[in-house]
Amino acid sequence: MEQHSIPDVKPSNVSDLVSGLALKDFYQRYPEVQMEPVVALVAAYEEASNIGQVLDAIPATACGFAVTTLVVIDGGDDGTEEVVMKHPSHAQNMYCCVLPINMGHGIALKVGYKLALHHGARYVVTLDADGQNDPREMEQLLEPVVSGEADLVVGSRRLGTDHTSDRMRKAGVLFFGKVISLLTKVNITDTSNGYRAFRAALLDDITLEQAQYQTAEVIIAAAMHGWRIQERPVTWHPRASGTTKKGHNIWFGFNYAMVTARTWLRERRNR
Repeated sequence: MEQHSIPDVKPSNVSDLVSGLALKDFYQRYPEVQMEPVVALVAAYEEASNIGQVLDAIPATACGFAVTTLVVIDGGDDGTEEVVMKHPSHAQNMYCCVLPINMGHGIALKVGYKLALHHGARYVVTLDADGQNDPREMEQLLEPVVSGEADLVVGSRRLGTDHTSDRMRKAGVLFFGKVISLLTKVNITDTSNGYRAFRAALLDDITLEQAQYQTAEVIIAAAMHGWRIQERPVTWHPRASGTTKKGHNIWFGFNYAMVTARTWLRERRNR
């Protein structure tokens, strides 16, 4: 394995500084890094009781390619890092990057994207650490990207099966699906599902600024840059344990609407 330099991060703000510290720590842990063509990226914040079963279910291969698991821990002090570092996959083809403080799901994912791109990943699949996504469905998300049908595939609980019971959250999924479909002219039924597969080159092309609710930003930016977007049905499970980090439904809806509006206006200005 080759020894690699740290991806360039210019600390122009707090998130860049924290990301740079996380990357420095990552290369101290792993002076030699070799990632496979597919990177399964899991951003985790205080998910010690859930992440183990997620890692257990991530496949070793998908669509004929070997899979590297990359966990980015977004701060926290509940022992998530210890669970990941002791997991059997860690001795095989899994890496763990730790942000020293909690910065937000979107920032953690950006660090993961930077590492995946720096180490030659061709495809990236993101999934949640709380057990709501089924890692065994990874291949059906990835297949349209690998076959050349799509550049970004988003998992849809509305096309698949939703085992949760929160009616307000389900109404929000329906509402924002219609709004973002109208704004982007791309039919999307589930814009807040973090289970998605990308062509890695897409991540180098779009701007990602949001600390939270990055799925909306990704979909809007990719659509307005002309990347091909599809959905595939997936199963949506209740959290394996614990409570959501996204906040009360009303607060979540307000923030999600702000991210949607800001991203669309930004992309309109930059066209």
